[in-house]
Amino acid sequence: MLHELLLALLGFTGDFVIDEREQAETLGLGGLAGPPHQFPEQPTFKLAPDLSFLHPSERSLIERLVSLGFYYKELDQFATKSRNLSFIHSAKNFSLSQDLEVQKDKVRKGSAYRRAIANGLVEILSVYRAAVLQIEQNLLSDPLPILATVTQGLNKFEVLLPPLYELIVEIEREDIRGGQLLNLLHKRCHCGVPELQACIQRLLWHGHQVMYNQLASWMVYGILQDQHGEFFIQRQDGRSDDSELSHSEQIKKFMEKSADDTTLTDWHSGFHISLEMLPEYIHMRVAESILFAGKAVRVLRNPTTNFRLQESFMRQLVLKGSSRVQSYIATFSSQREVSPAMNLIAEDLLPQSEADKIDAMLKELKKSSEFQKRLFESAVGSIRIIAANHLWQLVVVRADLNGHLKALKDYFLLAKGDFFQCFLEESRQLMRLPPRQSTAEADLMVPFQLAALKTVGDEDKYFSRVSLRMPSFGINMSTSQVDLKTKSAAMTIPPQDKTSSESLVDGWDGIALEYSVDWPLQLFFTQEVISKYRKVFQYLIRLKRTQMELEKSWAAVMHQDHIDFATNRRNRKNNFAPRHCRQRSTPMWRVREHMTFLIRNLQFYIQVDVIESQWNLLQAHLQDSHDFTELVGFHQEYLAALISQSFLDIGSVSRILDSIMKLCLQFCWSIEQYERNPNMSELEHIAEEFNKKSNSLYTILRSSRLAGSQRAPFLRQFLMRLNFNSFFEQTARGVLNVVRARPTMPLQQE
Repeated sequence: MLHELLLALLGFTGDFVIDEREQAETLGLGGLAGPPHQFPEQPTFKLAPDLSFLHPSERSLIERLVSLGFYYKELDQFATKSRNLSFIHSAKNFSLSQDLEVQKDKVRKGSAYRRAIANGLVEILSVYRAAVLQIEQNLLSDPLPILATVTQGLNKFEVLLPPLYELIVEIEREDIRGGQLLNLLHKRCHCGVPELQACIQRLLWHGHQVMYNQLASWMVYGILQDQHGEFFIQRQDGRSDDSELSHSEQIKKFMEKSADDTTLTDWHSGFHISLEMLPEYIHMRVAESILFAGKAVRVLRNPTTNFRLQESFMRQLVLKGSSRVQSYIATFSSQREVSPAMNLIAEDLLPQSEADKIDAMLKELKKSSEFQKRLFESAVGSIRIIAANHLWQLVVVRADLNGHLKALKDYFLLAKGDFFQCFLEESRQLMRLPPRQSTAEADLMVPFQLAALKTVGDEDKYFSRVSLRMPSFGINMSTSQVDLKTKSAAMTIPPQDKTSSESLVDGWDGIALEYSVDWPLQLFFTQEVISKYRKVFQYLIRLKRTQMELEKSWAAVMHQDHIDFATNRRNRKNNFAPRHCRQRSTPMWRVREHMTFLIRNLQFYIQVDVIESQWNLLQAHLQDSHDFTELVGFHQEYLAALISQSFLDIGSVSRILDSIMKLCLQFCWSIEQYERNPNMSELEHIAEEFNKKSNSLYTILRSSRLAGSQRAPFLRQFLMRLNFNSFFEQTARGVLNVVRARPTMPLQQE
């Protein structure tokens, strides 16, 4: 009987101990057996009912003992099932004609974390089997074996096996895996039974071994090893991880997509943090550091071919000297044989010593029997710093980040004022006509190249990266200066038509710049960043053009006035008419001066108070920081400050400024037509609208809503420049409204 009991304790039933579930399945009683793969709520190992020689107390004690055999059998079956690797071979044997989704489902039935937990269960069950074997030896050596020997030897397992059984039941029923499994074990660790706590901590240790291996693969080599989708770092939806693809599939994927595109996609949107698989005891900030470190290592270990060739060329140039450059260029251009030095580029970007340091940190964490949160976060922070520093070295030093920032400032923020002054002067006559949709960009390239020849020197190696673009424009843009000149020839324009004409967008306002960026600067200068630069550029170029038109209109009319005066004097005619003309045009020049004052101060404010001050702040950050992510944050703050302090994100202010610039251009075009076709009503209307817009601008800038916002310091700077002697305030309120000087002007008699 005792031997039957020992066999039952190891999961083997017979005539003495029966399994009610197996009997129900044999007799076909599905209701008693339950559904397949269903875990019974209570142990199904029972003593045979025909054992009449047992005392009820002995029967109760033996049934309590044989329940341990039931738990052992279920735990052993779970461990065997979870450790079964046959699914790998079955997945490899799939024919190519079978559906890929079916193949993936088959593969994903496995679980690395469950397999690790199963290994921990095997350790615990081996201790249980050793205890049963020891009991058998004690019974054989005892001349009078008693049941108490069995009870005494297995007493501690009565508090271990039932909770472990409940654990695997929850795992199977809820299909828990990956980080969710670590969460479950971490919660179960908090119990009042030291033996049970030690067992679950051992299971959790096995689960953490898998996580540390995945962390090592990710943060040391930049490879995502997650065949079953259990790691909290995952690829975006619709993209398979590295371990899922066969060798041929990886080659095909590599051929279809260039390394440059792959690196950029992986960096910006290739991976994300799965909150479902993120253990609750790992902070989101730490998970983001892990994500960044892996992506950074992935970038450092996989430079593009062009970057490798360029680095190898520069290295050979230094080693061989300038006398051998030509022979090396021939080898470089053929690209048939890659220099051995090129294979060292990736090792230079992330030295092996640094990779070994990261690996050593993770191995130290693996050795610990318990998960130390503080040590884990400290190690992850150190690894992140290493990755960020080497990425900083790549982007800032090797790729000359500061030089490209300076180029963007020169061309997108108009720091090269002489170039854009020349460009606007060369294209001035072209921009007096409406842009042709088919050839507008090509038409602009001529003055653009002429301005480059006159102002850009050969030492500017960044200008070749700048290109001019003229995006497609809609119907409103077709209405331009020609229409305005036609309207100027009319005697009177109805007020409603004038207002609507001002809302039309000038076709040349769509001028934009593009900047060509190579790897790895594309990690820093994203499309979103370039679009922000482009937005500021379009605003500044319109402001520059408006300011130039105001100056050119004054110069042109003054030049004509001097010619007329000299002609009259030569002919010894009465100079009353020209002097009367100058006197008559005095109110117009007052309006022009008010416009120039506003545009010039706005331009000076943006270029000096905003761009230069923020640029100096960014340069200070570049000097002090050696962390790539910090630089990205500083640059984002730099762009945000440019947009915010230039009022581009305040719709009411930007719309008024747009309207003011349009009025200034209309004024310039109208005043140049004045000598040939005088039309004071048009000029009066422009003056009235300008005063209204100026008044609205000043009112909004002085509003309490904006005064209490973050822009308050910048608004005060702008207001101080506009209203340093209260002149602008008086002008904006209509105190110096030039239209009211109209009665003093004599009517035209000629």
